[in-house]
Amino acid sequence: GKLVFISGMTARCPDGTIAGIGDVEAQTRQVCENLKSAVEAAGGTMENICRVDVYVRNIEHFDKIHKVRREYFKAPAPASTMVEVTKMVSPEYLIEINAIAVIG
Repeated sequence: GKLVFISGMTARCPDGTIAGIGDVEAQTRQVCENLKSAVEAAGGTMENICRVDVYVRNIEHFDKIHKVRREYFKAPAPASTMVEVTKMVSPEYLIEINAIAVIG
């Protein structure tokens, strides 16, 4: 199949604003919507995503993040790595996800 690399998905909305400032669940939902849009633009679906790298500002949000991710990624979930980072491009970002999809 075709490999699609999706990098740097944040909680940025299509209008340029940041979704859910201070709310990791709202930001995770926006990040997943952005991933969905990107993979669909490449001709795939969320089921085509086979790996994600998740960068978070607070690893204690793990359960809240996975609660939202389960709405978007059905079993079997993609291979995943989650790491806590001290800073992101915007201080309002709480999460960022990179993904790899195999389409076709």
